[in-house]
Amino acid sequence: MSQMLKSSGAMAAATLTSRVLGMVREMAYGWFMGTSWIADAFQVALSIPSLFRRLLGEGALTAAFIPIFKEKERTGTEEELWRAANAVISGLIVALAVIVALGLLIVSVALAAHAFTPRVDLMLRLLRVMFPYMFFVCLAAVFIGILNARGHFFIPAMGATMLNVVMIASVFLLTPIWPGDKADKVFALAFGVVVAGVAQALFQLPSLRREGFSYKWVTPWRDETVRNVVRKIIPGTIGVAAFQINVLVVQNLGLVLGAANGPIISPFNYAVRLMELPQGVFGISLATYLLPTLAGLAAEKKFDEFRASVRHGIAHLLFANVLCAVLLIVLAEPAVRLIFERGNFTVESTHATALALQWLSASLIGYSLVNIFARAFYALGDTRTPMKISVVCLVVNLVCAVALVFPLKQGGFGLANTISSTLNCGLLLFALRKKLKSLGLAALRPGLIQLIIAVAIAGLIAWGTSREWERTIGHAGLLTRIGAVFVPGALAAGVYFGIALVAKVPAAVEMWELWRKRQSR
Repeated sequence: MSQMLKSSGAMAAATLTSRVLGMVREMAYGWFMGTSWIADAFQVALSIPSLFRRLLGEGALTAAFIPIFKEKERTGTEEELWRAANAVISGLIVALAVIVALGLLIVSVALAAHAFTPRVDLMLRLLRVMFPYMFFVCLAAVFIGILNARGHFFIPAMGATMLNVVMIASVFLLTPIWPGDKADKVFALAFGVVVAGVAQALFQLPSLRREGFSYKWVTPWRDETVRNVVRKIIPGTIGVAAFQINVLVVQNLGLVLGAANGPIISPFNYAVRLMELPQGVFGISLATYLLPTLAGLAAEKKFDEFRASVRHGIAHLLFANVLCAVLLIVLAEPAVRLIFERGNFTVESTHATALALQWLSASLIGYSLVNIFARAFYALGDTRTPMKISVVCLVVNLVCAVALVFPLKQGGFGLANTISSTLNCGLLLFALRKKLKSLGLAALRPGLIQLIIAVAIAGLIAWGTSREWERTIGHAGLLTRIGAVFVPGALAAGVYFGIALVAKVPAAVEMWELWRKRQSR
């Protein structure tokens, strides 16, 4: 039975828990803010420390550090291993402290020196509160990376549950007692974000201590491990910096256009959160497992097993996410209605978010495959190639977003992401095949044809069942809303899995055998 499926499956269970709680968090945010200009300002402010998290935490730094950490684990002593980890963490603490201080200074000076529009003024004041969140969540990301490298996936992934629990609590416990109107009460959510970052970082410490980690300051300036990480992180940093500029331009474009055309950022962000549920459960869980696994195989020069692991990951990811993408497109409006439509999240908010989700959902496959291909490059010690490709694709995304936002509004952002993620996936695949000479992907072709047939039939069943449900039953109450999503979705998924089993698609057969084995126990 595949170790990949078992390990990534355990992490997927933890990720599913955190993603479900993340969805509850977004439901709470939607109930409180809806798709208002206040929601747009809050989402843009939160996106900035989140982008720095990608830059200095779970993105470029983790990708550069884990292969070095695995090499130290293989060739050095435990003392050398943890000294290297402490040196990197010490350097990160200094960098984060400087960035947070500069960020707070710049925002404070800007607010004091210029009179902004109400939505931009609110966004900057929220950013000033939430910027320290970056410090704690970046540390948490590195802690999680170290635990993943040591073979722990479930508990680290559960750290995100702490993050979401605190954020949800801030909606229901802090906002009722916070003084002022909604534009004032939203600061309760901002303080909740900072506390949530602290909780996620602290949650990782007991597992690290059990592994033998104890933090001690190690001067990073002349440490060889830190130098190696910095050398490898620079290409990844450029790529993530390009991503940051791209997102900031697109988000602020949406914030400005939303003043005249209704909110754009918040409907798009709610759609992103819906898409991130299957992406996190299947795509990111699998990719997170693959990075230390592939890094270990590359360090031992086992390139045949390396290629096989990449193929295996692609097969399982496609099997899960092809169906998810189709169901998100077909059931976009019923899903958004069920999850978000309450409180200040209106019928109009549902239509706006469903439009964004339908255009965005096709990008699920591309984004998930990009995670796998990029980690294959990182495991090989190559961070430059993904960086160069990501810069090209981000330029494409920015151009498409600017061109498409006027005719399609938030749907334009979704379509731009679909175009750029597909291009990113194709270019990474081409480059990886060239680097490894061959990936043996021809072996996946018969199963892919069978999946396309199965998902086409499943999509038609979901579409027909959804239309009939709406015509005969409607969505007047909670139970009918639940049925409008889960009846078509369950029928489609059952047919899809049944066809895949009959056709003996390897991913379906392996999942079935794993489930049967666990049931027999």
